[in-house]
Amino acid sequence: MAASLASHSHGAYAIRQNAEINVTPFVDVMLVLLIIFMVALPVSTVSVRVDLPPVGSTNAVSAPPVVVSVTLDGRAFVGDRATTLGDLPAAVGAAIGGPNPTSGRIYLRGDEGVAYGKVIAVMNALQAAGYHKVALVGEAL
Repeated sequence: MAASLASHSHGAYAIRQNAEINVTPFVDVMLVLLIIFMVALPVSTVSVRVDLPPVGSTNAVSAPPVVVSVTLDGRAFVGDRATTLGDLPAAVGAAIGGPNPTSGRIYLRGDEGVAYGKVIAVMNALQAAGYHKVALVGEAL
């Protein structure tokens, strides 16, 4: 807030308020930011030319997703097939297939009322078998 000294008030140095808005500091900051962004933009772009393959390339083979489900009573399913906790890694490996079966992503679904420990036991069995890409599936509201 600015003040102006005036001698026509009660004292020789009475302070009267000045209600004008001073936008000079705001404009100065905006100009400095503009200059910074103008200098930084060319630095952030990449100047190396690369010929990218088209998006619809047939080189990538997409396998169907492997879904592991845990029901309310604690049973595990790989897709639609029931399995035990001990046979789970073999069932997942058969569902993924391919030369490196541990490279695929596994989607883990659990019933809302299932005990948390049962879901963690399934995740631990998958990770012990080398399946480290496990995604939890939830329902969007």
